[in-house]
Amino acid sequence: MSLLPIILCGGAGSRLWPVSRESHPKPFIRLADGESLLQKAFLRAVALPDVKEVLTVTNRELFFKTEDDFREVNARGIATSFILEPFGRNTAAAVATAALHTAKAHGEDTVMLVLAADHLIADQNAFAAAVARARTLAQAGKVVTFGMRPDTPETGYGYIEADGENVVRFVEKPSLDKAREYLASGKFVWNSGMFCFTAGTILKEMREHCPEILDAAADCMDKSPSAEGRSGAQVRLEPGCFGAVPDLSFDYAVMEKCEHAAVVCCDLGWTDVGSWTALSDLSPADASGNRVEGEALLVDVKNSYLRSGGRLIGAVGIDNLIVIDTPDALLVANKDRAQDVKQIFAELKARGHEAYKVHRTVHRPWGAYSVLEEGPRFKIKRIEVKPGASLSLQMHHHRNEHWVVVSGMAKVVNGEKEFFVSTNESTYIPAGHKHRLENPGVVELVMIEVQSGEYLGEDDIVRFEDIYGRT
Repeated sequence: MSLLPIILCGGAGSRLWPVSRESHPKPFIRLADGESLLQKAFLRAVALPDVKEVLTVTNRELFFKTEDDFREVNARGIATSFILEPFGRNTAAAVATAALHTAKAHGEDTVMLVLAADHLIADQNAFAAAVARARTLAQAGKVVTFGMRPDTPETGYGYIEADGENVVRFVEKPSLDKAREYLASGKFVWNSGMFCFTAGTILKEMREHCPEILDAAADCMDKSPSAEGRSGAQVRLEPGCFGAVPDLSFDYAVMEKCEHAAVVCCDLGWTDVGSWTALSDLSPADASGNRVEGEALLVDVKNSYLRSGGRLIGAVGIDNLIVIDTPDALLVANKDRAQDVKQIFAELKARGHEAYKVHRTVHRPWGAYSVLEEGPRFKIKRIEVKPGASLSLQMHHHRNEHWVVVSGMAKVVNGEKEFFVSTNESTYIPAGHKHRLENPGVVELVMIEVQSGEYLGEDDIVRFEDIYGRT
């Protein structure tokens, strides 16, 4: 019986703003070793026995970023399939669509291992042993969750009361006093949000406990296009019918009602990287209790975490602070208030400020662009295009563009003309002209784009052709 890891890659990671944004959420944050949380989840999954494919449920806007992350670390060429959501509908909807797809593509006996894209697990051997036990229980018809043995009275996690491998009850995030009581009793484990079951078992459980979710998900799967991608299947869920799927967590919809629930209690070196405090704990501290990522000069600084994406940070006489610097936003917070960073994210979103959604560097299927400077009637970008990649054939109503190639070779369509632009050469694209930029070479194309016009918003674009399906 094969094992199919299901990676759930969603959420905004609002407590890790300003590095985590809606279009670049927590799973894509790179750690000190250069790997993202998502890449670590993928590598953890494919290291297990009998894994020939990984199925990822994610937002369609994150598909190309996810695919790029997998491609960097997928040395064995493991098949990667995707269910692409138009928007989030919580974990019950994600599990339902994954189970329906798995049953159809691989059979109801297939064991599904549901993993989060933003967890860290330090002990791979212990993880493999826990999964092996969970597989045995799943094959016996159990719906299995993984409980992490607590070492602190953590109030940020849900808890499971366990009697051996039997689930007694699920408990919401407790008060500090209750968490201390749970820790002292030895009967409670942290609810990790990882699960294991066969496709047939979970479809049966959802049919019993949340039929409205399963029926709506099945209707949406029937109406959504499916195709074979470069390395596996892709299902693009239709927005109209997916919006009809109730928005509930898998714990609430199934686990808390399930009579066949089991728990594998384990010590994996597990971390739910849910705040800057948790992320800072992954780095070693200096003699003053400080953790630094990037370049910083510290004078009389204690117990602080400083992270810079490029600029030098100077700090004098501070204690117990978090300082996170990005090209377009700076966070300064007391470490004791790390959970409240999500309030900044929420307020930015309420105001419609783009800093909740995008970075100054924005990733696209063809590469990335960075806004270097902007003002009234002008914007300057640095554009990077991957070898062999191409932007859409497009047109702008309000802006003119001047392209200067810094390195590489550009193939340009400008109106009725098609030509090449080499390093140190330029071309001008008037408003209203159909145009396309392509990198025909084997090295990255880097260029500077100067925009001018009455309106320079990213929504001033009409796509005529696009190899990434964005027309």
